[in-house]
Amino acid sequence: MLEYPQVINRLAKYASFSASEEIARQLHPFEDQDLVQYKLSLTTEARHLLSVNDGLQLGGCTDLRPYLEIAAKSGTLDAKAFSEIAYTLSIARDIYRSLSHHQSEYPKLAKIAEVLIPPSGLIERINQSITDRGEVLDSASERLTLIRREIRNSYSKLLAKLEKILKETRYQPMLQEAIITQRNGRYVIPLKAEYKGQLKSIIHDQSASGATLFVEPLVTIELNNAYQELQLSERNEILRILHELTVLVGDFAEPLKWIVEALAEIDFTLMCAKYADDLHAAEPILSPPDKKTHNPVMKLYHARHPLLPADKVVPIDVVLDDSTFAVVITGPNTGGKTVSLKTIGLMFLMAQSGLHIPVQSGSELSLFQNIFADIGDEQSIEQSLSTFSGHMTNIIRILKFSSTKTLVLLDELGSGTDPQEGSALARAILQYLVQKRIPCFVATHFSELKAFAHATEGIVNASMEFNLKTLHPTYRLSIGLPGRSNALLIAEKLGLPAEILEAARSTIDPEELKTENLLDEIHRQHDAARKARSQADRMRSIAENSQRELQKRLNEIEQEREKILSEAHAEAEKELQTVRADISRLRKEYSRAKLPLETIKPLETDVKQNEQSVKNIGLKFSSKLRKQLENIELEPLKIGEKVRVRSLGTDSLAVITAIDKEEAEILLGALRMRVPIRDLFRKFETEPEEPPAVPVRQPEDSLRKNSEGSASKPLYHPSPGVEIDLRGKTAEEITDILDKYLDDAALSGLPFVRIIHGKGTGKLRQVTRGILHESPHVKYIETGQDKEGGEGVTVAHMKG
Repeated sequence: MLEYPQVINRLAKYASFSASEEIARQLHPFEDQDLVQYKLSLTTEARHLLSVNDGLQLGGCTDLRPYLEIAAKSGTLDAKAFSEIAYTLSIARDIYRSLSHHQSEYPKLAKIAEVLIPPSGLIERINQSITDRGEVLDSASERLTLIRREIRNSYSKLLAKLEKILKETRYQPMLQEAIITQRNGRYVIPLKAEYKGQLKSIIHDQSASGATLFVEPLVTIELNNAYQELQLSERNEILRILHELTVLVGDFAEPLKWIVEALAEIDFTLMCAKYADDLHAAEPILSPPDKKTHNPVMKLYHARHPLLPADKVVPIDVVLDDSTFAVVITGPNTGGKTVSLKTIGLMFLMAQSGLHIPVQSGSELSLFQNIFADIGDEQSIEQSLSTFSGHMTNIIRILKFSSTKTLVLLDELGSGTDPQEGSALARAILQYLVQKRIPCFVATHFSELKAFAHATEGIVNASMEFNLKTLHPTYRLSIGLPGRSNALLIAEKLGLPAEILEAARSTIDPEELKTENLLDEIHRQHDAARKARSQADRMRSIAENSQRELQKRLNEIEQEREKILSEAHAEAEKELQTVRADISRLRKEYSRAKLPLETIKPLETDVKQNEQSVKNIGLKFSSKLRKQLENIELEPLKIGEKVRVRSLGTDSLAVITAIDKEEAEILLGALRMRVPIRDLFRKFETEPEEPPAVPVRQPEDSLRKNSEGSASKPLYHPSPGVEIDLRGKTAEEITDILDKYLDDAALSGLPFVRIIHGKGTGKLRQVTRGILHESPHVKYIETGQDKEGGEGVTVAHMKG
């Protein structure tokens, strides 16, 4: 009814082997919140693993448990079974090694993998005896090596004897072909039927036409017998080897069973992760019911039906406040009410099964003990039940077993019978659910239920939107707005004569018409607000994309600048090293020639001056880089910024006092003027406020003044980067780390930073956001977008 089995079928298709598919087929919702949270977190961990190295490869693994049962019953496994055992165990060993090396990144997966340690020597023992194609090797035993050597010798002798017969002139006319073939395991030659008896032999077979007899010459009988006996010896030795290996596997049956189950669990987790990635799903936040009202938490943002194409399905928002536990959905037929009910039900079923759900990050929900639904036409021919009777049978059963910990979904409540009686029944059933405080979503076309929901505490109206211009449903769900009747408007737009429409309107209660007109106006205003919000969201998305692009350009420029500085510094240092080496050489030569060392003093002075130049080279290249970057404006200029006027050709700084479209008003010293914005460019971050001067000792008053707040900023403060990863740190460790990082980010002028704290238990995120809220450098924070890491990342926008 809710299509949960179809979801499971799609999940099962991601299985690498039968054992993990079996887990998927048996998946069901859980009530234990800790267990559900563990499974959700495990899937999140696996998705991270997939994003890093495409996950772990389990293709080709085999469920070994049937083989273990055969071994336990003293049976004998064939060679193919052993090749599958060896391969599966080698995969288990590889996964154990991989996850044990990344235990801190994937602790839950690594914990499962702790049992993936094959019994010592088992893989090697199998590989010594069996190939990966399931063939027994000569090296499986010394006796098998000897037997197969004898078989090759015996085969050579037998063929040599038969070939000699084929080549004899007297026999060639008797032969159908000069070939050696096999019949009944014996090597024979094809003899023409008319020469029967002329070659002493035993007949083993004949052709379909009877024209050819396949005969074994008497002179090769002993050779054939010897060959057959050796083959029997080989088969017996192989059986002995396989039985010996079977006993060895049986001795390790228990740990091998654990290995298979652990592999299946890891593969199932990867299946959930791959399915979640394909659905663009998110891990929901699990929250207990509200402490005061005991109502469940239901906040689903952009929920999508998992079985419908992502590019065609219309997402719905289901966000209820703490005082609401029931929703009445009204709207046109084929408007999406049924799909909305199924989507809501599937979100809870999937989440409680430990699956990520196709919603926006930040969606939140509570767990239910049961989820009951009555959806679709339940007419039963076999039981001779009508549509109405089928619905009532389901609803009676639902009401009997429902409680405050049950979610009830009812589609077209009261339909299939007389409208007046159906409406009365629908209202009474809804009233019963509300009195029992049973969480429910009820879809109906009865207008009486809209008024009941409006007047009853704990219930909220909702509607499926309808586009009156196109006369088509939009499939959007609007919580808080009751559905409107569109029959007269649709009839009017389709061309029904005006006198008929007027006659219809005259039979409707004027108050009801007034209410419908008011409802139409509310819907129009709601549509306008939604469009405005959608436009604002698009503009914000564009702005965020622009900000990211600008930050990317800024990072590239900073990297280029640092590269130039580094290369220049390295080049200067290299030249100084050469000069120092020359001076050292001259010292030695002058010393050996007993010449005065004062001759070298000027060179040493030059070196010291050059060393000072190396220290200042960053400033020189910053100035050079500034000239190259003057024309690059990464963000619009703002009031209060310090700029230079390109046309004036001066280094003097001006301050922007006003901006009007394409012109700006600036204050340059005591001069106020208006100039085109394109004529302005920013002061470069690393240049000094004043031109560099020869360092002199400042008087104490000046030092004191600087220390009180007027000291000039450093020429250059290196950027700490726009991202810091705190995963793996404790809550106590991150305080000092994050404080220093924010100080450095503020000094280097970063507009925003990203802090990666991961999802986990949420403690690190809580501590991180507490520090950010208290930081004097942070303007505001927000959760990272899905592709940035969602709830695992916090973006802090810095103060200017």
